[in-house]
Amino acid sequence: MIALPKRARPKIEAQINIVPYIDVMLVLLVIFMMTTPIIEQGIEVDLPSADANIVDFSEQQPTIITINKDGQFYINSLDENKAKITDGDLVPLGVIAGRVRARLEMYPNMKVFVRGDKEVAYGTVVLLMSFLQNNGVEKIGVVTDSPDFSN
Repeated sequence: MIALPKRARPKIEAQINIVPYIDVMLVLLVIFMMTTPIIEQGIEVDLPSADANIVDFSEQQPTIITINKDGQFYINSLDENKAKITDGDLVPLGVIAGRVRARLEMYPNMKVFVRGDKEVAYGTVVLLMSFLQNNGVEKIGVVTDSPDFSN
């Protein structure tokens, strides 16, 4: 038997062409950069501006009650991680008092703030503040914009 010469196999170079992957990555980066501001949910409130002291929230997260320009009430949800103060859900006035009282029982030194749109009727803000005081909240702060940051 005659031995046949072995065929020489071509060398296979296993390399990945990463240029298409970089293109896809850059497109995804642009998409995420454009959609992130849209995803951030919040209640549109145009705060009045006034000179005021800045409050430090590093110790404990406050309860913030927001009144939008339509006179609807929102209460923030307390995040255990203290990473972000969220606007929370639309709630009726009676529910706000119960939630604030429950939070004050858990956190007696918690601060309560009202964040009212400057277009909302003044009576609505006063109604909320008097309602909170009648339900055991002794001190209530008002959130404003700094005149340096207003338009």
